[in-house]
Amino acid sequence: MRKYIGEIGLIITAIIWGSGFVASAVSLEHYTPYQILAGRFLIGFVILCALFYKKLKYIKKSTIVNGAILGLVLYVAFILQTVGLQYTTPSKNAFLTAVNVVIVPFIGFLLYKRKIDLFELSGAVIALIGVAVLSLQLSAGVNIGDLLTLGCAIGFAFHIFYTAKFVKNEDAVLLTIVQMAVAAMISWMVVIFKGETSFSMESEGLLPLLYLGIFSTTVAYLLQTVAQKFITETKAAIILSTEAFWGMAFSVVILSEVMTMKMVIGAVLILVAIIISETKFGFLKRKRIEQVS
Repeated sequence: MRKYIGEIGLIITAIIWGSGFVASAVSLEHYTPYQILAGRFLIGFVILCALFYKKLKYIKKSTIVNGAILGLVLYVAFILQTVGLQYTTPSKNAFLTAVNVVIVPFIGFLLYKRKIDLFELSGAVIALIGVAVLSLQLSAGVNIGDLLTLGCAIGFAFHIFYTAKFVKNEDAVLLTIVQMAVAAMISWMVVIFKGETSFSMESEGLLPLLYLGIFSTTVAYLLQTVAQKFITETKAAIILSTEAFWGMAFSVVILSEVMTMKMVIGAVLILVAIIISETKFGFLKRKRIEQVS
């Protein structure tokens, strides 16, 4: 039952992040990328503190250290993705970010000598191919933006891996609060350093920023942290890769983008990846046993 709670939580997270593509696109018309990060992390921190302030008195030193690591990694990943987007295409940015799904199992193998689950690795590779079909528009050459985005994928992979590792011994809510606090602190230091302290108060920009802060940050990262208590990091990465599908779906519904066969094939591949990592073809084994008996 706990496993299904984790899976449902991560699917909801991916849906929220997918819807965030539309909110981000609108927000960028009113704010700089650095202002958006500062706004969304601050909103996340304030809301979580308001809701769970009673828990703060139980915070441990290890929670502060681990939450700070997650907050730093999260901000670095976002910055690399944001700056990378200025030098490469949105489709390559989305695809290269999704490479994290394949990197996650190798972090455990290289750093902690963990055995790689071949079904989960196969699922990760198929999910990546699905994201490629969904988002990638081939263009020749590799530029600095592609390399920065690849760095962002490594950052998100470490974030998923260490969230799973830390949340086993920490309170998920407190871990998320510290993470948001550190990410907000760093992002505001960057905004002040860049001299971007003048924020637009127009509702057209403020409403999508609030959406990003409340849903894409507060709700999504709290759900991710809680859910990863009950699920392996590789499976978590595969489920979170459906963000690309949900982003496409919301673009079709809200921004009236045209649904193409490429989108359908990409979505099917991601679904196949989840089925492989989830079932490990156990249903085929059961069928064979039933036929033999």
